[in-house]
Amino acid sequence: MPAGSQRATLAMVAEAAGVSLPTVSKVLNGRGDVAAATRQRVQDVLKELGYVPQSGRRTVGPARVVDLVFDDLVSPYSLEVLRGVTEAGAETGVDVVVGRLPESDDDDWARRLRLAGREGLIVVTSALTRAQVEGFDRAGLPLVVIDPLNLPRVEVTSVGATNWNGGVSATEHLLRLGHRRIAYAGGPVQASCSQARQHGYRAALENAGVTVDPRLILHGAFGYPDGLEMGGRLLDLPEPPTAVFAGSDATALGVMEAARRRGLRVPEDLSVVGFDDTMLAELATPALTTVRQPLQDMGRVALRTLMRLAAGETLDSHHVELATNLVVRDSTTNLQGAP
Repeated sequence: MPAGSQRATLAMVAEAAGVSLPTVSKVLNGRGDVAAATRQRVQDVLKELGYVPQSGRRTVGPARVVDLVFDDLVSPYSLEVLRGVTEAGAETGVDVVVGRLPESDDDDWARRLRLAGREGLIVVTSALTRAQVEGFDRAGLPLVVIDPLNLPRVEVTSVGATNWNGGVSATEHLLRLGHRRIAYAGGPVQASCSQARQHGYRAALENAGVTVDPRLILHGAFGYPDGLEMGGRLLDLPEPPTAVFAGSDATALGVMEAARRRGLRVPEDLSVVGFDDTMLAELATPALTTVRQPLQDMGRVALRTLMRLAAGETLDSHHVELATNLVVRDSTTNLQGAP
């Protein structure tokens, strides 16, 4: 506000924004019962008039804060999602608090977040219980999940990728290279995204007239240790696979190490495809062929969707899927002897 000019009042803000005094007060206090467009108009006027509350602190309203919860805080997957969420938060003036999923199955978690002034919660690749989801309903806090391990209710808003299509494209790539004994080293059995990738894998094999061998389908956590263990089990079969489609890049690296420990070369003796296209894929030796899912974009969409819910907007769909695509690198090759 220019020196010597009149101090802006709430009445002046209300008149300039074309709203009532209570509406301006709601915006300043972070209330959720204000339409998004109205909230933005009031905030713009607060900033334009240089409104300063009696305490002397210049503001356009209290900080808007959401929680972002992971099952694994240090994986390359999580870092990519975190980057997308925080970038979207910076663009929209929303602070992000990062944490882990609590073990409590009651309402305490939701109540604590509401009392702390949170506007909502984003949960990444974690299993939620029905009691937790209902606790957020009672607290009036919106919830968005990314790549959920489960969906206690179909109405829970989720953001993911086209996992089925990704499973199809990975398997079809290996089929085109002449492979027929193709294994799937997937994620947890209950994980929705892993199930979809497996269904895509099976559909591609069946469409090619290849019998699905249940011994070539294994499940574990999305990580290197489980990839190493599953890779060992697959390669120790009497008829081992010539190719493995892994449910994540970290899993794929574990499979590749299992092959190395058995004196096998990738891709000459074993072709490997991952899923995610994190930094691990390019750093691997050889560089990993993988299905890219747009993790940063998934984080951005989740944050923006959460803020729409916090503003009381009605979504066109509870489930958003972003496109995947296959990135071919050096970990896959033609099966020796294949035409």
